[in-house]
Amino acid sequence: MNRIVVIGASAAGLAAVETLRREGYEGALTLVGDEPVAPYDRPPLSKQVLSNEWAPERLELRPTDDLTALGLDLRLGVAATGLELADRTVRLADGTELPYDGLIVATGVRPRRLPGEGAHVLRTLDDALTLRDRLGPGLRLVVVGAGFLGAEAAAVAWRLGARVTLLEPAPVPMAHAVGTEVGEMLTGAHLERGVDLRCGVGVSEVTEDGVLLTDGRVIDADEVLVAVGSQPNTEWLEGSGLAVGDGVVCDEYCEAARNVYAAGDVARWYNPLFGVSMRIEHRTNAAEQGMAAARNLLRPDARKPFAPVPYFWSDQYDMKIQAYGYLRGHDEVAVVDGDLGERKFVVAYRTGDRVTGALAVGMPPKAIRQWRQAIAAGAAWDEAVRTEVSPTGA
Repeated sequence: MNRIVVIGASAAGLAAVETLRREGYEGALTLVGDEPVAPYDRPPLSKQVLSNEWAPERLELRPTDDLTALGLDLRLGVAATGLELADRTVRLADGTELPYDGLIVATGVRPRRLPGEGAHVLRTLDDALTLRDRLGPGLRLVVVGAGFLGAEAAAVAWRLGARVTLLEPAPVPMAHAVGTEVGEMLTGAHLERGVDLRCGVGVSEVTEDGVLLTDGRVIDADEVLVAVGSQPNTEWLEGSGLAVGDGVVCDEYCEAARNVYAAGDVARWYNPLFGVSMRIEHRTNAAEQGMAAARNLLRPDARKPFAPVPYFWSDQYDMKIQAYGYLRGHDEVAVVDGDLGERKFVVAYRTGDRVTGALAVGMPPKAIRQWRQAIAAGAAWDEAVRTEVSPTGA
């Protein structure tokens, strides 16, 4: 294999090219990114960057010298526009055609938007800096979507003195992922600080004055942030022959076609640990999957299934939230340590007869570590969760 192309100068793409070099690949290696800057870290955008605690330079994933040492053909500020599997070439927006022997797709996701103009989204460094420059005491901010991204941004804006209205279509924020009781606990953290959290509210469009709700009411705002999820960047693959369905569809090795792999937020792969196809939009998974895809591409005779226990974290107000596993679609939640009311606890999640997830708030890492081990081992629920622990419901 003499020519490998990685599309997406992201955490996953960077992990892939670094792994290829570390594993001994000496051939031509091209890294393509649609943003004009070198790979940077995204989780701090909604936290340290938005709050002005970090300068943008702190986001750089690697110093320039480290990137140079990789011997990359680095193409920044240019997007991929097409893929020809038969010819093994990638087309770029500048008209360039890149031939490859191996390809890794790490093009990530983009924010979903609402009808209307003028709303902020929060995905790129420019997005974060633009919103940061608007935030301040007395500013009326409407955040549409109370998932982790919207909740983090709302918490930062509140801390900076903004008057925050947080709108969520579901009855309880994030209940589909973390469970009703945990969602209600997170709701309380917003309400007690004076954030105007409204659940069961739909937004039909963004207007010059704020947002128009589906029931016809208008909520005035100086600024609007839309945080209603994301879409995988797969349009450039239309007609390529790759299977695309809420991401690039891959097998357990992250392979989408012969010598074509995917990694990071854009990859939908079969995780044999949980027995389901999943797409994970978390920073840790991006790096781990980039490494796994690179190794499997480089050594097809020694491939290993990518079967991680996903991990994510979130900082909201004074709460540190950590979670392991695959929480969606769970059947039961049980408090296994601490107390929900004190916002210091660990909850475990059951799917079928197995422990498939755990989430901790305000607890030391060791409190949840044993649950990660239980998830990785496929532990039976009845054996892992003490019988005296009363379930809180799904």
